[in-house]
Amino acid sequence: MGNRSSIVDAFRLDGKVALVTGASRGLGMVMTEGLAEAGADIVAVATRLENLEGIVETITKLGKKSIPMACDVTDHPQVKKVVERTVEEFGRIDILLNCAGVIRRSPAEEFSYDDWNAVLDVNLNGTFLFCKEVGKVMLKQKRGKIINIASLLSFFGGITIPAYAASKGGVAQLTKALSNEWAAHGITVNAIAPGYYVTDMTEKLRENEVRFKEISDRIPAGRWGKPEDLKGAVVFLASEASDYVSGHILVVDGGWMAR
Repeated sequence: MGNRSSIVDAFRLDGKVALVTGASRGLGMVMTEGLAEAGADIVAVATRLENLEGIVETITKLGKKSIPMACDVTDHPQVKKVVERTVEEFGRIDILLNCAGVIRRSPAEEFSYDDWNAVLDVNLNGTFLFCKEVGKVMLKQKRGKIINIASLLSFFGGITIPAYAASKGGVAQLTKALSNEWAAHGITVNAIAPGYYVTDMTEKLRENEVRFKEISDRIPAGRWGKPEDLKGAVVFLASEASDYVSGHILVVDGGWMAR
């Protein structure tokens, strides 16, 4: 942990630069806020700049620097431009948090090929592109923290979300593959697998009374997650406190997977 004077200090992110995709809403926005609260400056990425106004205002109020950038995470040239501009502005990238994601729901036999490609392109290909380009920067630095967003669907198949399950299974395996290559170079690569959270992405699921009860009854914590429940996990994986943790899928699910 370098010259840190205590374990509490090891969790601080003062002076660190975090690049976050999917920073404009939901879990991504709240985790971005958590990184800023721990001391990091933020490059906040979303599809549209105007969607980032809220998180930029929050980061500014915390006294940290924030640069909003618009980017289609499936467009390689755009991804490279975001990474290059971040390095131009800050001189380095200490943390990459890949939160950009989409979901489509339909019975498998009716699931359109367009929806399949759209989900895989954002959730898996977009994650890979940012890992690849930021990884190049971190390899030169000989240090970095990459945090991907997996899912409980990285472990089981779910219902009527075949593309999402496939993409999140891929994110988990990509995380492990990159860790195998980069951990020796001072780069930790981990993923967070959120359980069932109250967000706009789960709204339709929560409106299904049968599925809502089935899921709720299985959660030992007795409730669905709040986005704020992920702040501790993301700060841990972004900080020096997790320097010997790599290739891990950290489940934050209120005990769901243990039941």
